[in-house]
Amino acid sequence: MQGDIATLNAGAKTTPTLTATKYDEQVQQFVRLLEMEDLDRQLTVQPAIASEFERAIATAIEAAYSEESSDDAAHLFLQRVLYRINRLKLFWYDDLRRYTNERSPYLREIRDRIEAVWQKWEMSHLNLTAFQGIDIRQALLDRVAVDLEPPLSADAQYFRDRVGEAGYRRLLAIASLDGLVEASQLSRTLGGVANEVHSVLTRLLVEEYGGGRLARKHSSHFTTMLEALGMQTEPEAYLDVVPWEVLASINHSFLLTERKRYFLRYIGGLLYGELSVPSGFRNFRAAGERLGLSANAMSYWDLHIKVDELHGRWMLDDVALPLISQYPDDAWEMVLGYDRQKLFSDRAGAAVARSVREVEQSQ
Repeated sequence: MQGDIATLNAGAKTTPTLTATKYDEQVQQFVRLLEMEDLDRQLTVQPAIASEFERAIATAIEAAYSEESSDDAAHLFLQRVLYRINRLKLFWYDDLRRYTNERSPYLREIRDRIEAVWQKWEMSHLNLTAFQGIDIRQALLDRVAVDLEPPLSADAQYFRDRVGEAGYRRLLAIASLDGLVEASQLSRTLGGVANEVHSVLTRLLVEEYGGGRLARKHSSHFTTMLEALGMQTEPEAYLDVVPWEVLASINHSFLLTERKRYFLRYIGGLLYGELSVPSGFRNFRAAGERLGLSANAMSYWDLHIKVDELHGRWMLDDVALPLISQYPDDAWEMVLGYDRQKLFSDRAGAAVARSVREVEQSQ
């Protein structure tokens, strides 16, 4: 009888789920696996130590990326796992033992398993055929013209005119995950042959890193903002409040910079990122000024409003447009990368605004 009921119910497909608490537990289990001495050998001897974690991965992939469901808790779990793996590609001046498994085949397999389904799901939101046969130069110029000074959105107006100090602090907490290690993914693209494009990208990185002077490094300005508000300045101090949409944007940047085949997509995304920053940061700067914060508590916004307009011009005139003639058959991927980064950024921005509003409503 039970078998008959199962057969009758088989047509009503349900997507498996786990609670947010269960996913949190498996994130912590994964952290323990990451720091386990000789992880791959340990898994060979005792594979059961990762069995519950792997079941959570399978459940989350279906819950996040199936047509029937898009579970936020599952998205957050998967993006946290990817972030934990990707961050091993950067050096954090912390305990060296944390890197013992940085080249683990098991970690690579987990990363690839998630990325394959995640990227397919992300690409399903775009029509790839629309990028074929387009005038690439004109497509980039048209996009830049729109995104330099976009219309003021409801979220942007909220930050400019209404956000309070609690919301401003939440904004900084979330932004600190990327702001304190700013431009680190760009560094992954600079090895290899030098040319004019490479030189511009190097100059961009050098400016982001303050010309080798720590006090002038852009991330140091973010630290100054945090200090001015008495907030924690350690990298990843606020990791637990970062929405999955923000983590996805960071993980996407890791993916593109680690895959040289996707170099043009990364360039398109970087172009959007550099040119769109000033318009967004002006609203954050206006919020800080309205709240009566010190110049130090707004220095990061001020710096980027000033320099990123120039960086956007570099990226368009001296990087993206010259690459069209160098890669005439593939240059459409820059437009794809631009549009994808805009989608990632818009989605992340909306998630940050929701988180900020929730904090303010709880006060």
